[in-house]
Amino acid sequence: MSKGKILIVDDAAFMRMMIKNILTKEGYEIVGEAENGAIAVAKFKELNPDLVTMDITMPEMDGISAVKEIMSSNPGAKIIMCSAMGQQAMVIDAIQAGAKDFIVKPFQPDRVIEAVSKVMGS
Repeated sequence: MSKGKILIVDDAAFMRMMIKNILTKEGYEIVGEAENGAIAVAKFKELNPDLVTMDITMPEMDGISAVKEIMSSNPGAKIIMCSAMGQQAMVIDAIQAGAKDFIVKPFQPDRVIEAVSKVMGS
């Protein structure tokens, strides 16, 4: 039984793979991946995941714009931001836009799982 369906958004395939490995080991189902915010918004609408992990800096549409767009179409969306060190101001913008939590790269598996289970309420 899956603990929840997750959409992973990051422009780096390596980062998507890392999060995917951490979460699938914990019993979450990865329903999709996107490499920029525009694709993320489209996939969110198509897949209706329980949670999204969203990178902040991406080409075409950044994570904050994607959060705003997803939240406007689905105010109950659960989104966790993934930021590099030194992006605190952007993390604050993302939280104000509706993101529920954030994790910092390089990812610590315990912190990723803690954030996801907290936001999912499991």
